[in-house]
Amino acid sequence: MNNLISLTSNATDQIKRIMSNAPDGMDSLVIGVDKSGCSGYSYKLDFGNSSNLKDFEAIDQDGAKILIDPKATMYLLGSTMDYRKEKLASRFVFENPNEKSTCGCGESFSI
Repeated sequence: MNNLISLTSNATDQIKRIMSNAPDGMDSLVIGVDKSGCSGYSYKLDFGNSSNLKDFEAIDQDGAKILIDPKATMYLLGSTMDYRKEKLASRFVFENPNEKSTCGCGESFSI
């Protein structure tokens, strides 16, 4: 699916670093959305094996392979995934045009 999610170069670099230390048999980063947090939903990242998750949307960008949980597709459509390093923290950040609001700590969002 085109335009489901795009990755910045910082995100692809970090995904490749993470995957270089992934457990045996894991070849992808899985992106999902769970009901949680004070705003309603939060992003979930985990390792995955693409041969076991055939119904997941696969995106391979610049050597960084991600799988999108089918239940998360409608929440992620048109999003950009970035990786940011700040003075005291580093994390993946989603710029999501579907978000209506986020919580104060930035860990959850509502649609």
